[in-house]
Amino acid sequence: MSKSADRERPPRRGAAFPWSYAVLGAFIVLGLVGLAAWNNGTHAQRPAAASKLTLTQIPFDGERAYGHLKAICAIGQRISATEGMQRQQKYLTDHFQKLGGKVTLQGFPARDPVRGNVQLANMIVEWHPEKKDRILLCAHYDTRPFPDQDPENPKGLFVGANDGASGVAVLCELGQHMAGLKSKYGVDFVLFDGEELVYDADRDPYFLGSEEFARQYKSKPPAHRYVSGVLLDMVGDKDLQIYREVGGMKRPQTRELTLNIFAVARELGVREFVNQNLHEVRDDHLALNEIAGIPAIDLIDFDYPTSRINYWHTTKDTPENCSALSLAKVGWVVKTWLEKAK
Repeated sequence: MSKSADRERPPRRGAAFPWSYAVLGAFIVLGLVGLAAWNNGTHAQRPAAASKLTLTQIPFDGERAYGHLKAICAIGQRISATEGMQRQQKYLTDHFQKLGGKVTLQGFPARDPVRGNVQLANMIVEWHPEKKDRILLCAHYDTRPFPDQDPENPKGLFVGANDGASGVAVLCELGQHMAGLKSKYGVDFVLFDGEELVYDADRDPYFLGSEEFARQYKSKPPAHRYVSGVLLDMVGDKDLQIYREVGGMKRPQTRELTLNIFAVARELGVREFVNQNLHEVRDDHLALNEIAGIPAIDLIDFDYPTSRINYWHTTKDTPENCSALSLAKVGWVVKTWLEKAK
């Protein structure tokens, strides 16, 4: 994913004070922070208690999903319009077609800031295409050209295990359940290309694929209608904590969607879905809401692995820092929500 408009920083340490002043100051600070959080629709971050669930207790194969994550990362970089992306497209096309999905590549021209004009492609996978009311599940499947946030090697190899492969891996395993899904809705998976074909964060545009998908949905309305959408981004972190994204809680239609999904997680005992607001994130769900008019939310753990230690856009975003159990928990929640959707 790209940027957050509300990324929290660790507190700074100051000089020591007499204990009485420190206590008084703490109450004042806590009151001001609480007031600011209330006004902004966010809450201060608190550590989430991990679920005691194990892989064998979850009816969603996290190990198989993790196998897809590793296989995708083994390709190497999957930068838009490169051989790595083409190899990934073949891998995913073969996988989804074997499961009975109808796979279409939605090609479109774009401009790479370094290479010039290129051809990108969103991947659309349709399940139960006869149903006209549909749910959209999506992720981005391109990787950033470089790990630009890496303090030691910002031009090194970036394989995007969490930021890129994790959402795709959950959808790969979710595909195993689609043929037998009991739902009034059809489901489409959409893998967005060009989410971060970005060499310079201050210059290059994000979200090329989701904006193209949204524009085509708006300008050339299909026979079907998307009633809602869920974006899966950075959902494989070993220290998984998915908070309610602030933007999704601001819009009435996405607020209800967010609360429904978090209610499912609570019923299942998946505590890693933390029922608090944290981070307002710019991501592919924005184009779905703002251009296509599809109520869509972002399920994302933006603190990877914590607010103090960051593997985001670094060479450490590798399979070793992701978890089969995290993928299983996210996949189980989404699958159960699909079955309950009304």
